[in-house]
Amino acid sequence: QDFRDLRALCLSQGLLFEDATFPAHISSIGPTLLPEEKLRKIQWKRPTELQKNPYLIRDGVSRFDIMQGAIGDCWMLAALGSLTLRKHFLENVLPKDQGFQDDYAGIFHFRFWQYGEWVDVVIDDRLPFLNGKYLSVHPRTSNEFWPSLLEKAYAKLQGSYQNLSGGYLSDALVDLTGGIQVQFSLKDPPPDLEEILIAADKSRCLMGCSTSGQSRNIELRNGIVQGHAYTITGTVKIPYKNGWKHIIRIWNPWGRGEWKGPWSDDSPQWDHVEPKYRESLLRNKDDGEFW
Repeated sequence: QDFRDLRALCLSQGLLFEDATFPAHISSIGPTLLPEEKLRKIQWKRPTELQKNPYLIRDGVSRFDIMQGAIGDCWMLAALGSLTLRKHFLENVLPKDQGFQDDYAGIFHFRFWQYGEWVDVVIDDRLPFLNGKYLSVHPRTSNEFWPSLLEKAYAKLQGSYQNLSGGYLSDALVDLTGGIQVQFSLKDPPPDLEEILIAADKSRCLMGCSTSGQSRNIELRNGIVQGHAYTITGTVKIPYKNGWKHIIRIWNPWGRGEWKGPWSDDSPQWDHVEPKYRESLLRNKDDGEFW
């Protein structure tokens, strides 16, 4: 499908695009993502039906724009959170030649790396809702729609929304960058893992991590979720007491739910950190991000 040709055709006919290859139908959701009675209740709505003045992007792109919906695609959203930190990669995935303000025709496109080449995926902007709530990613700002539309394009690439429910963070990172992925087991980490992470951060790599666990989405008492994927959003060494401490900043794609142990938002460790470091590093909010 050619995005520009299809948009020009819709504009000339005064129609909003309806994608017959990924229709607003149960087949695009997948037969077993939800019980049958819920599948039958799904409604499809365009952003223009939800908001008077929708935007694709509002005030730039941020990981805090993303809040996971009912689909278990934390692996993809954690990769997306990482992508927002590296604008040169993001512009590849999210072309700038589209929006709700100019030449709007209900059609959008996104690019993903597949088998050695960039593939352009065209979608219409009808999004699935169940009982008035987003089935997919819901934007933190109610009138910004890039996360929901990008997720829909990725669902189309994978065959259905159901096929996003469970996957590997490393696969999504490759699909969003065309890069090479490297994994480290934290059960048996390399002795120089701290240096590797600091070098990777300086080299503008995308990084994520995940917890094991057969039972997905169980939150432990320490705030960490089992069977869940997270984004690594920062890694620093700071002076602490009489030495140095290496700390890593992690973001939960749920947009809430944080680690409660040492170096968490309210932990006493921050009392021993110089104010200039504390002020620049600590963001005491329930936004899913923690050290």
